[in-house]
Amino acid sequence: MKRLMIASLSTLLGVASASAADLPTHKAAPYFEPAQRAFDWTGFYAGVNGGVGWGTFGSTGGVFGGTVGYNYQIGQIVIGAEADFDAASLTGKASYPLGVYQKTRLESLTTERLRLGYAMDRTLFYVTGGYAGGSVHQSLWDVPNGLFAAQDNWSNGYAVGGGVEYAFNSHISAKAEYLYTQLTSQSIAVGPDSVRAPVNASLFRVGLNYRF
Repeated sequence: MKRLMIASLSTLLGVASASAADLPTHKAAPYFEPAQRAFDWTGFYAGVNGGVGWGTFGSTGGVFGGTVGYNYQIGQIVIGAEADFDAASLTGKASYPLGVYQKTRLESLTTERLRLGYAMDRTLFYVTGGYAGGSVHQSLWDVPNGLFAAQDNWSNGYAVGGGVEYAFNSHISAKAEYLYTQLTSQSIAVGPDSVRAPVNASLFRVGLNYRF
């Protein structure tokens, strides 16, 4: 009888243990933090830019203006278009035999360029190129003959370069870029003297953009 009672108790304990194992657990399910979405450069933006330039006849000076543009991102590739207009003050001088002196000043510069970039989340590396145009003031002195001439022209050309842009958040980004611009050379004459001046400039600019 004693052995029978022990066997019955063991059986009941085994059944109870099995039933307890089948009961739902109250432990919390593991939590997985959702993956962060990569930054998207697609959209319109506008901003300001400024910097320094150097070029024709050893000219140096500054530029400052505004920028508008649009980006479209496909994977990590970003394609876009950008236009800007800068007031400029890049002045260069040249001297010629027999007392002839020339001054060339780039007074404004506008560019309309395509951009091709590679995005690493909030950092965008890009190359750019397209149209460039500028307002050029020239003057020419023939000192021995007491002659002077001055003229203002609009010169067309191209701009190429590259840079890097970083987005602080979904609206504000900052960039640094280098551009080389080559504009059509202009000729100026006074009396028997006539010279043709190349108009080119290397620009280093920084900018701040607001993304809509």
